[in-house]
Amino acid sequence: MKILISADMEGATGVTWPADVLPGTPQWERCRHLFTSDVSAAVAGFLDGGADEVLINEAHWSMRNLLLEKLDERAQMLTGKHKTLSMVEGVQHGDVDGIAFVGYHAAAGAEGVLAHTYLANQLTGVWVDGRRASEGLLNSLVVAEYGVPVVLVTGDDRTCEDAKGYAPGARSVAVKDYVSRYAAVCRTPARTARQIRDAAREAVPLAVRHEPRRGGPFTMELEFDAEHLAGAATCVPGVEQSGERRVAYTTPTMYEGIRCFKAVTTVVSAAVEEEYG
Repeated sequence: MKILISADMEGATGVTWPADVLPGTPQWERCRHLFTSDVSAAVAGFLDGGADEVLINEAHWSMRNLLLEKLDERAQMLTGKHKTLSMVEGVQHGDVDGIAFVGYHAAAGAEGVLAHTYLANQLTGVWVDGRRASEGLLNSLVVAEYGVPVVLVTGDDRTCEDAKGYAPGARSVAVKDYVSRYAAVCRTPARTARQIRDAAREAVPLAVRHEPRRGGPFTMELEFDAEHLAGAATCVPGVEQSGERRVAYTTPTMYEGIRCFKAVTTVVSAAVEEEYG
């Protein structure tokens, strides 16, 4: 049995504000240890439960945040950027039985600690077929096309609530409770490590591959915080302006949907100017 861990950082233990997750800051250096602790606890739990192999896909920002030397030595880590499926890279090879979303967060436009969808600020909302989409929802739709179930989700309490909508059978661990976008009531890392390890162990029986689910076509709509970003996004073929600050596109599969989404966010990021956005 092989488990893939998609590891994001905003939903890690103790993380509450931008400096905690921005590479190069003193706070980021401190929070890397907390992030690594969460991921290592998940690795240990999956192996406790009988998994044979755990691959960690680094999924935050530069995708070079976890401390390899501090991870459970039995795991392997895929680190670095420019991966075909980004946050869920590795699921496409046919050997993954279950996936865990560790350190995840709520969607852009929703309540949640450091809530966003891919872009920190410029995206104010993302919808799939009219449903507000977190990174968890988007990635769950991708992995479903490979027959891989989501078995564990960790993050703040709003993230765990969101997960009930796209992975109702998955185990979840709230490592903190939302107070505002930049504040939370946090558990200590010793406590969250125990909880994550226990939940991962309990999640192992859920890691059973199913028939690939082709749920498309999918219509995605994106809303930006500035009008010119919608115009920039239409440089991507198939993306059309659907409102003053909105664009939309339709794809037959979520594999294509997430790759188009990645292209749009890359183009939009390049169109952002200092201070004025």
